[in-house]
Amino acid sequence: MSEEITAEKMSDRSTSDMLPTLTLAELEADAHGAFRRYRREHPVVRHESGAYFVLRFADVDRLSRDPRIGPSGTAFPKMLGLNDGTIFDAFLYGMLTSDGDVHRRRRAPFSRLFAARAINEMRPGIRRTAEDIIDGWYGDGDVDFVDGFAAKMPARLIADLLGLPREDIPQFTLLVYEVTKILSFGRTPDEIVGVGVFAQRLRDYVDKALDERRRSPRGDFLSAFLAAATEAGEMSPQEMLYQIFQLIIAGTDTTRVALVMLVALLLQHGEQWAQVCRDSALVPGAVAESMRFEPSVGSVSRVSREDIDVEGAIIPAGKYVTLSTMSAMRDEKAYDRPDTFDIHRTGLPRLHPIFGYGAHRCLGEALARAELEESLSAITARIPQLQLDVPPAVRGHFGVRRADAMRVSWKP
Repeated sequence: MSEEITAEKMSDRSTSDMLPTLTLAELEADAHGAFRRYRREHPVVRHESGAYFVLRFADVDRLSRDPRIGPSGTAFPKMLGLNDGTIFDAFLYGMLTSDGDVHRRRRAPFSRLFAARAINEMRPGIRRTAEDIIDGWYGDGDVDFVDGFAAKMPARLIADLLGLPREDIPQFTLLVYEVTKILSFGRTPDEIVGVGVFAQRLRDYVDKALDERRRSPRGDFLSAFLAAATEAGEMSPQEMLYQIFQLIIAGTDTTRVALVMLVALLLQHGEQWAQVCRDSALVPGAVAESMRFEPSVGSVSRVSREDIDVEGAIIPAGKYVTLSTMSAMRDEKAYDRPDTFDIHRTGLPRLHPIFGYGAHRCLGEALARAELEESLSAITARIPQLQLDVPPAVRGHFGVRRADAMRVSWKP
């Protein structure tokens, strides 16, 4: 019997070794095209970094709930050669990469702040923020949408939500944008060191803000968070710091990219843009379809706890696993005409895959939806004549994706 088991294990390992390798060059040239080609023949591929990419919707959906894979912990920074420092600590102490009771106690202080009911009550204020930003440049007749709106909107909201001074926004948004560059494959050692410098600066910023609240509490979330966390006694000072560190990053950069893609896609599909301008009831569907078609986050990271059979492809134990939502949301077996942008799409999953699954489902889902929906409502109501002059180049296939300058114009 033991010989039969050993032979079976060897067969499983050989199956894993025969998986095709997805290269960074392929993905940078055309990520959607590369995923499409491999997905048709292979449920899992190996990435040249050593990670295993799960490509099909059904497998991503199933494995997201499978106890045989767990949060990635410090696996990613270790893949980059980092065993200490700010980036390593962000993965070590953050809620996103933890599990079980550790994850629960790190996440708990934020649950009430980001509850759907609380966020819905904030919608009028979110809409006013969007309108105020538009007022700042409407008379100019053109703007770089990335810097002029998409970067400002989530930064103002996260600053107001946490109690950070608005004058600090340019500082921490720059730091966040530089730090999230680490969430991609193919960075050189020098680039990784450079990101680490920005990460340390962001850490110092958060540390200073929390220290100020400890010495002089205010009527803001940071003060309340510190008081509640200290009273509960379940988090160390390091854990407290890195929850806010991660929250600023998650609340700033992902929504920035999502806003860019939302407006760009609609303007590239003029008939659908006009429909949304005429009927605001179409806004939620437009937001959902944009997040499916060009997600701001390409994947969910996990680590396999044991060998896992995925439709005959074996992911060995102890491997970095990427559940590619970017691929899954273009899966022909899950979506009708997946490569067509259609805000009237029906038959979507009850829970949008972009926000993850289970206990690790995105804490800020309600806030992200509110920001995107209220922003689009404000823009379409105020500038229905908006035109796309320079479309953004969206890049990336893992973690937070990137979107560069996007110029739009209108006749005031």
